[in-house]
Amino acid sequence: MSFGRRLRERRKELGMNQGELAKALGVSLSAISNYENGTNAMREDVLLRLFRVLDVEPNYMYQDSYSGKSFTCSVEEERLVKTYRTLRLPGKQTLRAVADALVSYQTEADTAAPQEEVRQIPLYHSPAAAGYASPVFGEDFDYIDVSGDTPRGAEFAVRIQGDSMEPYILDGSIAYVNRDPLSNGDVGIFCVDGAMLCKQYVRDRLGIVYLFSLNRERADADVVLPQDSGRSMVCFGRVLLDRRPKAPGMR
Repeated sequence: MSFGRRLRERRKELGMNQGELAKALGVSLSAISNYENGTNAMREDVLLRLFRVLDVEPNYMYQDSYSGKSFTCSVEEERLVKTYRTLRLPGKQTLRAVADALVSYQTEADTAAPQEEVRQIPLYHSPAAAGYASPVFGEDFDYIDVSGDTPRGAEFAVRIQGDSMEPYILDGSIAYVNRDPLSNGDVGIFCVDGAMLCKQYVRDRLGIVYLFSLNRERADADVVLPQDSGRSMVCFGRVLLDRRPKAPGMR
């Protein structure tokens, strides 16, 4: 059994959803989905927290349980085994009958209504405008399901307003974002002096930051931030596009 499958099964045994586990580990919801799908490996510090949160020994997460090669109990399972061994025969028979009935009930329920957990990400209502928009970010949002059309690695989404990022990002469309650091030419979501922007990021050798509109007919919406400008800029994340657009002045 793979690490991701064992993680998913242990989480469900404890009655936790992906969001609850993400909060307990201090990671994003998409990170939990990637761990369970085998897309990403856990960092060591997250892995140590995982053993504590799931109440398991490290080898429990990596050894096969059902292949016949080995069988490793979690702390909770060991406790149940010890309890079982203290019972007299009638008690053991009763416990086995209850366990068999629960397994049968769960199997029937899973067969009757199979449900696959769908990963969700927040869609923020306060738009990251291709132009200017509300300065409030992250207060108003709904969760949306991640589908096959959603870019891999998306951690949240924002709805774009304005035409200054066309034709790459259309007015009224949804932009999918992750929290990776930006490189020159990336498109990001920014808050500049309290105004939300969706722009292409370029930083030159002198430390001057340029936030470009991809629609060069809307060059009037560009923002230039010299190092000594005194203006504030916060980047919320990188917009996930099929390809990186060429920035003005970049080869």
